Amino acid sequence: MSESGMVFVVDDDESVRRALARLLHVAGYCVQTWPDGASFLSEADLDCGPACLVLDLHLPDGSGLAVQERLRATLPVVFVSGDGDILSTVDAMKHGATDFLVKPLDEARLLPAVARALALSASACAQREELEQIHACVGMLTPREREVMALVVTGLLNKQVAGVLGTAESTVKIHRARVMEKMRARSFAELIRLADKAGMGEPQAALMRG
Repeated sequence: MSESGMVFVVDDDESVRRALARLLHVAGYCVQTWPDGASFLSEADLDCGPACLVLDLHLPDGSGLAVQERLRATLPVVFVSGDGDILSTVDAMKHGATDFLVKPLDEARLLPAVARALALSASACAQREELEQIHACVGMLTPREREVMALVVTGLLNKQVAGVLGTAESTVKIHRARVMEKMRARSFAELIRLADKAGMGEPQAALMRG
């Protein structure tokens, strides 16, 4: 796959598919095309890194909006249509389209729209990868280390954590150091951010407030 990203094109007009594929290839993108939404939904590999979909709003096997609904925000969509009525545009944008372009398409309009969609996809991929890494790090913690982490990120001091867990403060310090190492946190502020993304800390914080 091109480092620039994957662009899926779904349009029932073969000449349009060829023209778009040629233009996108020249721009450095990897392109796959389909004549209808059904074949795209059944055959496309959507787990391919940064990607977007250039989708005809009106397809022979159903509207582009129905295809987008099936995707459930899996990847950004650039809608294209030969019918540029306002209602179609509004519906497309309500369903989460990043852009709505009217045919005939040209490089000056298409390429910036694709670039914006791929940038959104790349950002979403990065966020998913970060979350996977965070959960992998959490998975390396022992049950006691998880308890310590969940408590310290609420702002409790080591002595207070020791009191809650019924252990020595020196033991808490050891666990805390191991948590920092396993979570790859370079600062306490970063540990708080990681815990927040992992969904840790809130139940214990509520317990202490209660």
